[in-house]
Amino acid sequence: MNDADVKNLLTQYRASIDNIDAALVHMLAERFRCTQAVGVLKATHGLPPADPAREQNQIARLRRLADEAQLDPDFAEKFLNFIIREVIRHHEAIAASNGTENSAASSGGQQTS
Repeated sequence: MNDADVKNLLTQYRASIDNIDAALVHMLAERFRCTQAVGVLKATHGLPPADPAREQNQIARLRRLADEAQLDPDFAEKFLNFIIREVIRHHEAIAASNGTENSAASSGGQQTS
């Protein structure tokens, strides 16, 4: 393989990586739209922001999927834990905001959307 072939192959691999990165960003955005809705639902019904049992089930499930896909399960778990922490942070913020809105509503104030 000559230098031009190597550069061409490298360019093709990088284009694929760029496409995958774009897909990951869009998938994460959709995931966070869904978890945002879950956070609103939880806050509205007084449910806790975190669900440790669900989190453990999801981690176990993701580790199995990673293993089947020949991806390091430890890496997959670290990645999911990062996402879970961010989701919980969002849910806590939603719950705090909802509590403020509920107390404003109950004292005759305006609710914000």
